[in-house]
Amino acid sequence: METGIPGLSWDELKLKGFKVHELSASVDVPVRTGRRDFYKMGLVYGDMTIDQDGRLVEVKGAFLIFVNPAVPHSIVRRINRISGYACIFTESFISSREMKDSPLFRVGDSPVIPLDNDEALFMQGIFRKMLTAYNGDYPHKGDLIKSCIALVIHEALRLQPSQQTTPLRNGTGRITHLFMDLLERQFPIERSNDPLRYRNPQAFAKVLAVHVNYLNRAVKEVTGKPTSTHIAARITAEAKALLKHTDWNVADIAYALGFEYPAYFNNYFKRVTGTTPNSFRKV
Repeated sequence: METGIPGLSWDELKLKGFKVHELSASVDVPVRTGRRDFYKMGLVYGDMTIDQDGRLVEVKGAFLIFVNPAVPHSIVRRINRISGYACIFTESFISSREMKDSPLFRVGDSPVIPLDNDEALFMQGIFRKMLTAYNGDYPHKGDLIKSCIALVIHEALRLQPSQQTTPLRNGTGRITHLFMDLLERQFPIERSNDPLRYRNPQAFAKVLAVHVNYLNRAVKEVTGKPTSTHIAARITAEAKALLKHTDWNVADIAYALGFEYPAYFNNYFKRVTGTTPNSFRKV
């Protein structure tokens, strides 16, 4: 299985847990990557439009980009040649919870942080250090690379504090944030015998101690999408990931996602994606 990086298979990525490379200026657009089981971050110079789970983000100049594996993304337009660096890493490689829970990797926050010249030069030095360490034979290069990743994240947080602070000033923003956080904390699913606990707006409303109608109004007002749409999209993304990246049978996946019977999951998946789970797995 290809990872989208020339010369690197998924098996090699899982073994190493990390890859860094210089960006190629010859990449065709659109580039659609969808959901994968690894994180991405990069330093990019160029003008382009990024589709982040249906939200178009216009970027120009030098910027950092962070990609959560739960969020489908693609480059839909590029004005000129791009350059820079990018790295991908598995959740097991960057084991620090502080890093994995960083707002820069959360669903809903902007994936892009613009940089001025001095900031870009500083970040460029860190990515070059990662590239040199990765290609070298230093016995502790894994620890060095993890320190570089942590430094990039902390510098990014310093430049652009979490965007979750503004919406929390009002009730609808606060309840929406709590809903999105509770939804995301259920994933990724790691054990097939530990089924999803919250699968509908009523379940989330009960945990958050609000009326379901209030939750639905708040989420729709803040995000533009109904609560049920967010839940369905996240369950579908997880179903696709489990079908592609595990050897669990369809019945186990159905149970893990909270479906009482495999037939219910088959019907749900086909209604949402247009294909059956087994057909999707074979593609």
